[in-house]
Amino acid sequence: MGQRTGAPQPDLDPGVTALWPALVGARVIDLAQPMRQGMPQSPNHPPFRMVIERRHGDLVRADGGSAANEVIITGGHVGTHVDALAHVSQDGLVHSGRPAAAAQSHEGFAELGIETFDPYVGRAVLLDVAAVHSTAVLPAGYEITPDDLERAAGNTRIAPGDAVLIGTGWSRRWGDGAAFVGLADGVPGPGVAAARWLAERAPRVVGGETIAFEHLAPGRGHATLPVHRILLVEHGINIVETMNLAALLDTGAREFLFVLNPLPIVGATGAPVRPLAVLP
Repeated sequence: MGQRTGAPQPDLDPGVTALWPALVGARVIDLAQPMRQGMPQSPNHPPFRMVIERRHGDLVRADGGSAANEVIITGGHVGTHVDALAHVSQDGLVHSGRPAAAAQSHEGFAELGIETFDPYVGRAVLLDVAAVHSTAVLPAGYEITPDDLERAAGNTRIAPGDAVLIGTGWSRRWGDGAAFVGLADGVPGPGVAAARWLAERAPRVVGGETIAFEHLAPGRGHATLPVHRILLVEHGINIVETMNLAALLDTGAREFLFVLNPLPIVGATGAPVRPLAVLP
């Protein structure tokens, strides 16, 4: 759920020590879903698997020591993850009009891969749309509108370069895989108008609790993903998906320090991440 930061060490450099007054005792909330075999995920991506390759006792050193290790198989868009700008193309072009075919190969993307994402440590604004509708979880298939986002923001200003997260309460349904994926009943998320509202504010990154940062109507699945096109292709705004925002939403916080640093897998279109919210 969260933990508190510790006290500064007396031998730290003064420049480092100056950061501590705002951080000592701060609450850190993990915004990642746990990764395990069988977890909810998009059917468009390879499933997550983790197996123990070597067990304790399979190899014992001369001093009696032993080690265990595993093999992890996963797609880049499984669990809590960040979408790289190479992830989506429109009419053969990725962000900034680059031809997708020229940049991609079986070894990955020569440009716009997830390794080009600069780690983010900065302000985040949480727009709790579920709270706007006096509910803990938005209905399946609900389309978030610009009015929803305006009401959720209230007097909180979104500055260019901020991170903007949308609270739908959907991470509370993580334990029900079929409902979470929403193939039958849909998934709440921003529609096209809401995506343009977000893009106008020029955030560095946006994120949400669902597998796809989109309004998914009942029975539609991932047939079309216009919000991805608007954000990734047209505006170069990275997307964080399948976040666990339940504990953060329960705090009532609407702005906080946000830490986001996906695995730098060269040429990948996305990568797992463990985002952190830091609150006083």
